[in-house]
Amino acid sequence: MTLMHTELTQRFGLRLPVLAGGLMWLADADYVAAAAHAGALGFLTAASFPEDAQLRAEIARAQELCQGKPFGVNVSMLPKLVPGERTEQVFRTAAEMGVEVVETSGRNPEPYLPLLRELGLVVIHKVPAVRYAIKAQQVGVDMVSVVGAECGGHPGMDMIGSFVNAAMAGRDLNIPFMIGGGVGHGAQIVSALAMGAAGVVMGTRLLVAQELNAHPDYKRAIAEASERDTVLTMSSVRNTVRTLANETTEAVTRMETDNPNVTIADLMPLVSGQIGRKAYETGDVSRGLLSAGHALGLTGAVQPMAEIFDQLEQEACQALARIDTLRAPLTEVA
Repeated sequence: MTLMHTELTQRFGLRLPVLAGGLMWLADADYVAAAAHAGALGFLTAASFPEDAQLRAEIARAQELCQGKPFGVNVSMLPKLVPGERTEQVFRTAAEMGVEVVETSGRNPEPYLPLLRELGLVVIHKVPAVRYAIKAQQVGVDMVSVVGAECGGHPGMDMIGSFVNAAMAGRDLNIPFMIGGGVGHGAQIVSALAMGAAGVVMGTRLLVAQELNAHPDYKRAIAEASERDTVLTMSSVRNTVRTLANETTEAVTRMETDNPNVTIADLMPLVSGQIGRKAYETGDVSRGLLSAGHALGLTGAVQPMAEIFDQLEQEACQALARIDTLRAPLTEVA
């Protein structure tokens, strides 16, 4: 049963207006299936499956596990087109496999929109600021997600908070939009909808899902961490990232502080995604840039995905009930 009717829930038949965002190395078939059965729309991360055959196999596995419930494919485009980039092939593969929706990010999707329209894919473009969402609206995407400074991963360079993003998006956008960044409580869903959003994006809150294919020690570390346990690095190379504070973030911060001219090549031995991937496999969270946002303050225990969404729904119902108590009787208003 759908608790809240929005453009997002109605288009995809969701229980709650929630996107389970693509998580590098973690957003696989088990993740999107758990999200789908809990009533959300999850995204496989295409970059986690670098070969087309791998991606096809994972989409097929997701289709089997989701049992007809919707899921999408996350396509993170590098800021600049580089030789050998697979973006167009990923779009074609997703469409050929029967996927209905893609989550794009990284750069302006305008060059791909004719192809995406031809393939019949719904495009949800993720941006780090409302000003980029306005541009995405102008070029013709179907929906946008605006993630604020609180988000894990890449919050962009503007560092505008989610609460301000939501109000600005409600004022400036005409297409359906979602709000992300620090979202991990049902009351935040209601707040976002009240400001005009069609839903929210969650990532960090779902890192403690039992179905997530990550080491139990990693998930325990996430559950025990607080909203104070993240740090921003890589602003010096205009690639700001919010991650779990650890030995790697300390070393990166020292390098950025000591060398104002530091380059991404200088940082790569510390920040390579393959290092972070090891943490998911071993549970050792002391090394690697492990994306995590302020919603760490809302992740108190490792739980099945269904329980997480039961809790979100309960919290949303409580928030809606509080709003009802604030409404003045019609006779009093008159």
